[in-house]
Amino acid sequence: MERKQMAAASRCTPRALWVTPEVAFLPLVFVNVCFIGRPCTEPMDWLLVDTGPFNLAEPIIRAAEELFGRNNPPKAILLTQGHFDHVGSVVELANRWDVPVFAHPLELPYLTGASDYPPPDPQVSNGLLAQLSPLFPRHTIDLGDRVKPLPPDGSLPWLPDWRWLHTPGHTPGHISLFQNEERVLVAGDAFTTVRPESGEAVEKQQTEVHGPPAYFTTDWLAAWDSVKLLASLRPELAITGHGRPMRGAELRRQLQQLADCFDVLAIPEQGMYVPDLIPARAQTMT
Repeated sequence: MERKQMAAASRCTPRALWVTPEVAFLPLVFVNVCFIGRPCTEPMDWLLVDTGPFNLAEPIIRAAEELFGRNNPPKAILLTQGHFDHVGSVVELANRWDVPVFAHPLELPYLTGASDYPPPDPQVSNGLLAQLSPLFPRHTIDLGDRVKPLPPDGSLPWLPDWRWLHTPGHTPGHISLFQNEERVLVAGDAFTTVRPESGEAVEKQQTEVHGPPAYFTTDWLAAWDSVKLLASLRPELAITGHGRPMRGAELRRQLQQLADCFDVLAIPEQGMYVPDLIPARAQTMT
């Protein structure tokens, strides 16, 4: 999707929605961003998780002002990954708000100009978005000294009740966020709640648990381990990078099913990153 189309889509963006007393999400084109913080506390410390595709800083700023008031920028921006649909507006937002950006150390090469992501794999699906994936940007951005590694102990700055989890596979330094008391999970693209390869499913927002976007996933065994880890948390609520939030027993049932049958439900039958998994797939099915 070209930048002009994305900007046009942003004009009909829905408002951010509170899904818990301290978590709101905003769907932007085909990806979600999250706001974490308590609007009724003083000071109103909050963090932004991911920044959507290109040219969408303004709807994010408008949503932030509605949620937390004017002249109250976030303490920081957290990135679950460095793919274009999650970092497209990060440079503008970080500069406007003058705030740091945090990411996993293994993701820093893709955020500091050092490395491009591997090419996407349209062979994984006949879905429209998979077929269009070679057109998606995969080049590094350069945040310079604005981007910093997350604390190695799993803590999150300004969010003492939350922790970050390394959930690689979709990208090497992909992370998810978890709040243990309410069992709230912000999963990024470790899994999704819509079939991300299908343009029709994304348009209709058919809500069900699926694996990570296959066209950009390069380490399927690591992705499987990440889903197993997240399923073991037994989340009550999950907000993913693509799709609507899911709750309760049905979320846990579908997520556990994905963890148990990931090789069948998520790993493509073919693709440039799949062949080495064929022996592992055969072994798990015997």
